[in-house]
Amino acid sequence: MEGIIHIRIDDRLIHGQVANFWTNELGATRIMVINDDIAKDDLQKSILRMAAPAGVATSIISKETAVTNILSGKYKGQKVFVVLKSPVDLLSLYEMGLEIKECNVGNLSNRPETIVLKPNISVTTLEKESLLKLIEKGITITAIMTPNDSKIYIKDLIK
Repeated sequence: MEGIIHIRIDDRLIHGQVANFWTNELGATRIMVINDDIAKDDLQKSILRMAAPAGVATSIISKETAVTNILSGKYKGQKVFVVLKSPVDLLSLYEMGLEIKECNVGNLSNRPETIVLKPNISVTTLEKESLLKLIEKGITITAIMTPNDSKIYIKDLIK
């Protein structure tokens, strides 16, 4: 996964924390949002691009395009910060052949039929199952809101 420097799950996608804190801390040159629905929605893509910091490229692409591009080495030499909306997307990317070793969960909003893992992370049954499968495969999944926060492991939060 040449060029990929960090993967974050945050249902808000590109917003203040991602655009300012994380992108700067990581020295990212590109923010890549991977989501099939948003990749087809020109209005959403436009809004997300406006939220990205000046001078940082954006890619808002489908899972299939992302996997093809990443596996072909398209981002070699770049510093790509990947942002996903859901752990379900992360599991799909893994199953499509990406060698994911670590991921950070920032925010998953409280929604109907979710369980709260910590105040800013609530998961559906499917999201919980996806996280557990990823953890079983040896992927380290942390819960860190901002780069200066202490590292918490999702495996310690899921009961």
